[in-house]
Amino acid sequence: MEKISAIVITKNEEKNIELCLGSINWVDEIIVVDSESEDRTIELAKKLTDKVFIKKWEGYVPQKRYALSLASCEWVLSIDADERISPELKEEIIKEETDQLDGFFIRRENYFFGKKITTCGWNKDFQLRLFRKSKTELPERPVHEGFKVNGKIGQLKNVITHNTFSSFHNYLKKVNEYTSLRAEEVYKSKKKITVFTIFSHAFSAFFRYYISLKGFKDGMQGLIISFVHSVNNMLTYVKIWEKQGR
Repeated sequence: MEKISAIVITKNEEKNIELCLGSINWVDEIIVVDSESEDRTIELAKKLTDKVFIKKWEGYVPQKRYALSLASCEWVLSIDADERISPELKEEIIKEETDQLDGFFIRRENYFFGKKITTCGWNKDFQLRLFRKSKTELPERPVHEGFKVNGKIGQLKNVITHNTFSSFHNYLKKVNEYTSLRAEEVYKSKKKITVFTIFSHAFSAFFRYYISLKGFKDGMQGLIISFVHSVNNMLTYVKIWEKQGR
C-alpha cells in the first residue's frame, strides 16, 4: 500500500478519540476536523496528531469534504470517532496491492451496549472507507452520507469495529438529529403524510428488523435495535407531517 492519510470528524468525542486515533497511528498522516467541541476532544487529539483543524458544523458532507481536501496522500482512510481499525485490518491494508483498484469496501463489526450484533442486517454493514482521493467525491445528502469512487472497487476481508450508542442519553440526541435530517430529505418528495403512513412505517420497520432480519436472535439488544428503527421511522414521518402543516 502507498502512503495513507486518515481523516476523522469529531464533536465532543473525548470518550472515543484516543482509542480511535490509537488504532490508526500507523498511517502516514492523521487529520482531525473538529466541530468546536466543548469537552477535551481537541486537547486529546492534539496529543496524537499535529493536524487538528476547527471548523464550525455545517453538516456531515461539508465537514467530510473539508477533511478530505486537507489530505496530502493519494490514498485516504475515513474513520468515525466511535470506530477502530482492527489489528488484522491494519496488516491487510499495509500489505494490500492497489495498482488495479481505486477503493475498498470494509465491513463494520457493530457492537451495541457491549454485544456484537449478528442480526438486523448489521452483520452486512459494508462501508466505502479506503479510496484514492483523486477518484473520490462526496455527493450531497443531509444524512447517511457516503463517499463515491469513480473507478474499480474491491473489498477487504477484515473489519472496522464500531461501538454504537454508549448510553441512551446519547442515543436520544442522535435520534433527534438524524430524524430531523431524514425528514428534511424525505419532505422534498411532497408525499402527503397521514396517521396510517406514520404507524405503518413504524410497524413495518420493527417487523423487518426483529422478524425478517432475525433481531430476536440477539436477545435484548436485538429487541432494542428493532425498536430503535421503529422509533426512527415514526419520528421521521411525524416531523414530515409537522412540516406539512398538520
